[in-house]
Amino acid sequence: MPEKKAATTFDAIMRDLKDGIYSPIYILMGEESYYIDQISDYIQNHSMSLDQQAFDQTVVFGADVNAAQVADLAMQYPMMAPRKVIIIKEAQAMRSFEKLEKYVEKPQSRTVLVICYKNGTMNRRSKFVAGVERIGVVFESKKMREWQLPAYIQGYLKKHD
Repeated sequence: MPEKKAATTFDAIMRDLKDGIYSPIYILMGEESYYIDQISDYIQNHSMSLDQQAFDQTVVFGADVNAAQVADLAMQYPMMAPRKVIIIKEAQAMRSFEKLEKYVEKPQSRTVLVICYKNGTMNRRSKFVAGVERIGVVFESKKMREWQLPAYIQGYLKKHD
């Protein structure tokens, strides 16, 4: 089993992704949807080539699937790519996350499951989230305070010069 990540900051996650290091499961949750979208979009656009995406990438919305269907998708092997990517957008609309526990207990090493849970947080004491913290990445995107904006804008502009 992969070991727990030391840091789950936005920069640390993006650094790992740019280095090609993918965890088997990501829970991206919180009030600030900007960072959630940035991470999930990067995984969606950079984890495999366009040809491979047709076969091995699935993007679904939480209102359209249930946790059992997602667990079944995650247990499948990739067809044409080195990994299978499943992204659940607006996962807050999906119910019964405990049915994903069977995937957390025995994750597919060639599957990347991304759960985008916006405008709130999942219960960190639940068995599912605790299991994800052991094998994957749990990222909470907190709402940026007004006093943090000037430093953020300066850092953003330095990166994009």
